[in-house]
Amino acid sequence: MSSTQLLYLVFSIVIILALIADLGLLSKKNKAVSIKDAFIQTIFWVILAVGFFIFMWIEKGDKIALEYLSAYLMEWSLSVDNIFVFIIIFTAFKVKEIFYGRVLLIGILMAIAFRVLFITVGVALVHQFEWILYVFGLFLLYTGYKMFTANDDEEFVPQESKIYKFLKKYLPLTNHDGNGRYVIRENGKPVYTTLFVVVVLLAAIDLVFALDSIPAVMGISRDKMVIYTSNIFAVLGLRSLFFLLRSAVSKFDYLQQGIAFVLIFIGAKMLAQEWINKLFHNEHIQVLLSFLIIVTAITGSILYSIYHQKKGVPKDAL
Repeated sequence: MSSTQLLYLVFSIVIILALIADLGLLSKKNKAVSIKDAFIQTIFWVILAVGFFIFMWIEKGDKIALEYLSAYLMEWSLSVDNIFVFIIIFTAFKVKEIFYGRVLLIGILMAIAFRVLFITVGVALVHQFEWILYVFGLFLLYTGYKMFTANDDEEFVPQESKIYKFLKKYLPLTNHDGNGRYVIRENGKPVYTTLFVVVVLLAAIDLVFALDSIPAVMGISRDKMVIYTSNIFAVLGLRSLFFLLRSAVSKFDYLQQGIAFVLIFIGAKMLAQEWINKLFHNEHIQVLLSFLIIVTAITGSILYSIYHQKKGVPKDAL
């Protein structure tokens, strides 16, 4: 068995056992998740991700391992943006807190399935048409710029989204949660509850974020193992991160600018890769520098958010 096959096998076993542990030991049906439980689950997923990084270092070397850790950190930071949108969706459809965990789990598992499909298609396209990397680079530059200059007053309204309008047009929807069910019968006919709508919206919104994150990961590494594992580990940890940070996510005012800088950096790196290779002949140095830049940008934006407030925003509003 090759080292790559061994990594895939270990990764699959770890994910299956972790999901069983999460569902069977750390999660209880229709029960609100406490900060303590969320902290334990978050540490659980982070330890698994870091443990896999160490195992990857042993099996594949420092270059691939650092690429994986860089990609994971970027995906993890992008999760905070997901959390903010998830909060808006739950609030808009008045989801009861006892249903948060189950709805998030189903939505996230759907998102993982779609991400695997997206990644597979993306990797195949890049393998067939390498020039697409330049398109991805330009897209990341544009996305990073738009994110950096985004207006704080622009807020996502779930009921005005194209996804919700599509569901409303083609499916019979009801305006309640069906006491925790996704499909109920009214007047002898099946109708879909608000929980069903929320699950679809969560998965769809994650795919929108994936349009940024997957090209960005490809800018960090071309290794399929790195792309798949970093995405899946980060997304699986999103549920516990939601419960841990939902009351504090609005305080990370400048994290968006940090993420935007990372996207711009990766986009520029993809476009200038030929010149970078001439400047840094050692690929290990390139990977290490990219890792340090990503860590510095994300950590710096978080620390700056903690110690600085935006102008015109009172302290008690943060």
